[in-house]
Order: sequence, then C-alpha cells, then structure tokens
Amino acid sequence: MSVHLHWFLPTGGDGRTLVDRHAYTDGGIRRDRITPVSGVRAPDIEYLAQIAKAAEQLGFEAVLTPTGTWCEDAWLTTAALTQVTERLKFLVAFRPGVISPVLAAQMAATYQRISRGRLLLNVVTGGDSTEQKRFGDPLDHDRRYARTDEFLQVVRGVWGGVPFDFHGEHYQVEGGLTALPPDPLPEIFFGGSSAAAGPVAARNVDVYLTWGEPPEQVKQKVDWIRGLAEREGRTVRFGVRLHTISRDSSKEAWATAGRLLDDLDPETVAAAQQALGKSESVGQQRMLALHGGSRDRLEISPNLWAGVGLVRGGAGTALVGSHAEVADRIEEYHALGIEHFVLSGYPHLEEAYWFGEGVRPELAARGLLPAVASPAEGVPAVNGRPASAPGGAPLLVAGGR
Repeated sequence: MSVHLHWFLPTGGDGRTLVDRHAYTDGGIRRDRITPVSGVRAPDIEYLAQIAKAAEQLGFEAVLTPTGTWCEDAWLTTAALTQVTERLKFLVAFRPGVISPVLAAQMAATYQRISRGRLLLNVVTGGDSTEQKRFGDPLDHDRRYARTDEFLQVVRGVWGGVPFDFHGEHYQVEGGLTALPPDPLPEIFFGGSSAAAGPVAARNVDVYLTWGEPPEQVKQKVDWIRGLAEREGRTVRFGVRLHTISRDSSKEAWATAGRLLDDLDPETVAAAQQALGKSESVGQQRMLALHGGSRDRLEISPNLWAGVGLVRGGAGTALVGSHAEVADRIEEYHALGIEHFVLSGYPHLEEAYWFGEGVRPELAARGLLPAVASPAEGVPAVNGRPASAPGGAPLLVAGGR
C-alpha cells in the first residue's frame, strides 16, 4: 500500500497567517469582533492556477477544493484549472443536499470527459445548520446523513448506464440515467465522526477521511469504519486531512508555527472558538477538544500541532518539524492503514514547495511512493536549498498579498 499525496486549493483566500473564511469574506454576515487579517491573497484564478501547477510539478496526485458560501464554487473553479494542468486530479467537494443526485452524476460524467479522467469527489454532508440553511437546506444533522446515504445510492445507480429507479425518503427517481457514464468512475471521499456518518461511509464510499487527530484516535476511527464496512461486505480505504509546516530543521519549523500563533490576538481566537463551538459536527467538536481553546500544550502528539484549530474550522492540526520528522509521522499514520494524505499550509504556494522538495524525497527513499525526478535536478543549490524553492522570500503571486 503506497502513500497518495494531495494538496489543497484555498478558494476562500490565502496568506501568510492562519487564514480562514473569517479573514477573506464574511459569508454575507458582518463579524465585527473578528480582527481583520492583513496580507490576504484573493483566490483569483491566476493565483489558484499557480498553486495547481506547482502541485502537479511537485508530484502531488490531486488537490482538494472546499465547498461553502465562503469560497468559490468548486466545480467551476476546478473545471477551469483542468485546462492549465495535465495530470493533476481534482478532489471536488460538494454538498448532496443542494443538488439533484442525477444531475451530480451527469456533472461528474461530463467532468471526467473534459478533464480526461481527473475527477475525485469529496462528499460534504455538512455539520453546520447555519451554513446549510444558507443553501436552503432545513434538515437536521442525522437526517442530512440519511439523505447522503440515499444520494450516493442514486449516483452509483445512475452511473450504471441503464435506467435506474429509486424510492426513498428523500429521493424518488424513475428511469434515472447518465447516457454516457464517467470513465473511470470517480472515487468518492467522505468524512464524518458521528454515529450517523459511519454506516454511510461503510455502505457507499471508497475513501473515508478523518481530520488529523493523534494516531491512537485515528486508529480507533479506522477500526470502527473497517468493521462497519466488513459487515456490509465492502472494503474502504482511509485518508487523513492535515496541515504541514516542514523545514530544513525542526527549530525552523517550530519557529514558523510560533510566528503563526503570534499573529493571533486573544479576541480573534475567542470569537473563532465561540463560532466553531456552535457546530453540530462531531468531528469539529473533536478538533476543538484537542486544544480546548488554549495556547498551552498545543503539541498534542509528537510533531502534531493543534494551533491551526484555534481559528480555523475543519482541519485544525498540522505536522510540524524537519522534513524527516514529518515523514516519520506520515509513516506512522500509514502503518495504521492511512493511504491518502490531503495536506495544506500557509501560504499554500510556498508550503507546497517546502513539502514537495523536502518531505516527498524522504517518503520516496523509504519506499512509500515512487521517486519522481525534480524539475530542479542539476540546478545548483543555494544555502542548501534547491534553486526552485521559495525560501523565506515571497513568491510573485497574482492578486498580491
């Protein structure tokens, strides 16, 4: 079992601080108590294209694109980026409750033909009723997962290439059909830590994603979903969503983490924690429990730092350390059955290079993924760093800082 490395497209904005949707856009709601963050890079298509091209050049398999009212639409943005990349896959996040499953199946089929087979799907059931209601979705937490279960059954049925009927609580489909099914069928990624989410994963998905909890907690999730899938007669693979801060030395990496933390004033942290605490997501509550809103003891496991989750919803932990130390932690998760690593860092352009040119060769040397020739091979290093690496200086980016 090899490691699959993926990166992230910050379609809600990027920058040199712990940027969240609160920093780039307020989603239509004023949040006066949250301190504005300077140095935010707008998610214009030119900047996102830079990240996508860098990810492809550095050997990442795919990039995850989020979904929500706080960011650009994932389908449209990534469809545009397929035209400026060649091999990179796009892990497109979408919400089942706001689109017909038959239309989603058709969109996926069209996307596969446009991209020549480079679509992966990330199903986001939604753990925040406020956000769901912005999309016109009134269902509560458990009913959303029940609907997702039906939704995925319809999508897979429609991909069969023959008329498909389905009669459930949430969907009634007669003769559902995608005239030209996608080839290959997109892999379906899905995450959820609640009791309602587990059976949905076991019955329907290819890859179950968890946020970056300490290894012993991740193992518990893997065992849980694996057991549910076995009872369904299925096999599910596993992935983890993490941030990374990887440097030539551990000291440099932790200094970078400290700088990110120093940029956060107490009022910003308190406001973010109050907002995140209202989430219905069990996974989000588990993320918050890792740090409890405190800056003390944020290294919750060796090289696993919970500082990101002080202000950012969703994935709230980062692997911090030297390239070898970060590779150690990835190898540790891999030994638990984690195959897919969906990674990110601030800013996403620079951190892609730090990881791709630092950690990826470490993983290749350990036989966890095939070695890929670096575009910088043969180019003299400067101060021990490949000439193509960003170093400490800003790269030229569309839209500025």
